[in-house]
Amino acid sequence: MDFAVQATDLTKRFGDFLAVDAVSFRVKPGEIFGFLGPNGSGKTTTIRMLCGIVPPSSGSGRVLGWDVAR
Repeated sequence: MDFAVQATDLTKRFGDFLAVDAVSFRVKPGEIFGFLGPNGSGKTTTIRMLCGIVPPSSGSGRVLGWDVAR
C-alpha cells in the first residue's frame, strides 16, 4: 500500500543538539493523523523536514511519493 506520508528513522541534529531522534510513522491517504507532544519535543522540526524546509540529518521521509531529502 502507498502511504500519503511516511517517515522512517527521521533524525535532525543542530550541532550537538538532537532535535528529532529516529521518528518513524506512516499515514494512509484519507487518514486523520494527530501529531502531539510537549513543547520542545521536535514536532515543528519534523513537519519542517517533511515539508522540505529543513533537510534531515539522517533517515528518510516521503510525502505523496516525494522524497523530502531531495
